[in-house]
Amino acid sequence: MAHHEMTMPATEEQVRALRVNDTVTLQARLFGIRDATQIHMFDRGRTTHFDLRGHAVIHTAPNVRKVERSEAFPVGYQPVCVGTTTSDRMERFTRPLMEQYGVRLIVGKGGLREASAQAFQDLGGAYLAIIGGTAALETTWVEAIEDVDLDDLNPESLWKFRIRNFGPLLVAMDSHGGSLYDRVRDAAQARRAAVLASLGVTQ
Repeated sequence: MAHHEMTMPATEEQVRALRVNDTVTLQARLFGIRDATQIHMFDRGRTTHFDLRGHAVIHTAPNVRKVERSEAFPVGYQPVCVGTTTSDRMERFTRPLMEQYGVRLIVGKGGLREASAQAFQDLGGAYLAIIGGTAALETTWVEAIEDVDLDDLNPESLWKFRIRNFGPLLVAMDSHGGSLYDRVRDAAQARRAAVLASLGVTQ
């Protein structure tokens, strides 16, 4: 297990160096994205002016406060609570995010499935897991909302966050076919089988 400090954007080589159970702390930039954002981008043909190549996206629809624009709040939004939502329902967007926009890392909770695992292998990506219930802590890692796009979808806009020491995050899926979720599932099934066998139950 190794720890990686990654100032975004990252290269494919940097991302392919990650292995399941490594930890990562992100610096500089992070983009917030959620269901509606991606439905509009990939199902309804909308595009973004953001350059996402080499960047990380986080599955979020942050709680924000509208404020007067200033140096601290360049687009007039103050982050109040930047939590992370469950990733599974956004499974189908992993490959197009990587192929069409060059995204390298996805930050979320709960993991993704086989199609995403294959996309990470093919294109050089990884999934970084956050523990549920840590929104208050995550928010302290966001220094400012630097920009926003597709803001008619608010709060499921496409957010550009300036971040500092965002993490450590756990590498839960890597570009080599490794998946912490597969390991946990396999271990749970093995324990179940052992318990049933000890009770004389045949499957």
